[in-house]
Amino acid sequence: MRRIRRTRTKDTTGAATNTASTSHRTPSMQTKKMPALPPQWWRARKAKRRGEWWELTLPDEWAHVPTPVFLRTLPMSTKLGRRLHETDGIARTAQTLRLKLFPHETCDFSPQFKELQVLYEDDFILVINKPAGIEVHPSVAGQGDTLAHAIAAYYAYTEQACRVRHIHRLDKDTTGPLLYAKNEYAHYVCDEAMRTKRIERLYTAIVEGVPKKNKGEINAPIGQDRHHATRRRVSPTGEPAMTWFTVIERFVDHAHVRLQLHTGRTHQIRVHMAHIGHPIAGDGMYGGHRQHIAHQALHGERLLLPHPWTDAPLDIHAPMPAVFARVLHKLRKPLQSQ
Repeated sequence: MRRIRRTRTKDTTGAATNTASTSHRTPSMQTKKMPALPPQWWRARKAKRRGEWWELTLPDEWAHVPTPVFLRTLPMSTKLGRRLHETDGIARTAQTLRLKLFPHETCDFSPQFKELQVLYEDDFILVINKPAGIEVHPSVAGQGDTLAHAIAAYYAYTEQACRVRHIHRLDKDTTGPLLYAKNEYAHYVCDEAMRTKRIERLYTAIVEGVPKKNKGEINAPIGQDRHHATRRRVSPTGEPAMTWFTVIERFVDHAHVRLQLHTGRTHQIRVHMAHIGHPIAGDGMYGGHRQHIAHQALHGERLLLPHPWTDAPLDIHAPMPAVFARVLHKLRKPLQSQ
């Protein structure tokens, strides 16, 4: 090993300083500076699916960036990162980074065919328009004929080896967009988006009575009803819950309202509207009457979310059910005859 010869010199103030002579070092011995990755670098990289693999194209100047640096910055769970590492699910060349994000999975529900309306689909997510009268997933062991079984049938029919992963839920008789993640990566990112309120759900409903205000906020905690196993109620010991409403149209003794959730408690909209004296039409559990419709007139009209890979905003609309439109038409008639 060569010794570095140190000399004492004086700076412009006259103070003695130590300097090291490095003139003997060759360019090949100099440390190569690693380029810094821009925030969310993967959003802007060209990427495409190749079977079970997701392939990203890397620029030449990133050729010497270690693979762990890329992995640490991706928004994936520690569990997924460990699994990719342990199952050789990471492949790297100077120009590409490949991740096995789409492994062949065995579906955890038996396929039971039901006609589905797909509102949006790509390699990462699926959004369907949930019909009334079907539960999102089984509530008791051995239960069949749920939306989870219908999604399993859809995956089988379209030759997609995915597990069924719903990101949020809708009540049995509520209609509207329902989001599913098609792999473990998307599941983690979408769950995190729900937790941080980056996913918004807008609903429309027909309520009984006519609210005096054009818009309002309902901030009332919701807990279980001690006297009814599935019913919820406003309770001071319940979980915080907040709903915003806007009146779209007024009728003689009903109103058409738009609602937005700030929290996502079970039966939240139904409980809150009943709490302020305007139960949803058809919602017998919470005081609504069924003279116009046989189930609650509650429909999820829009789902807004960032795409789990690109972060691009998605605004997914679900068409209004025919029965909902017929009730609105019927409620308008007395006003039109005046």
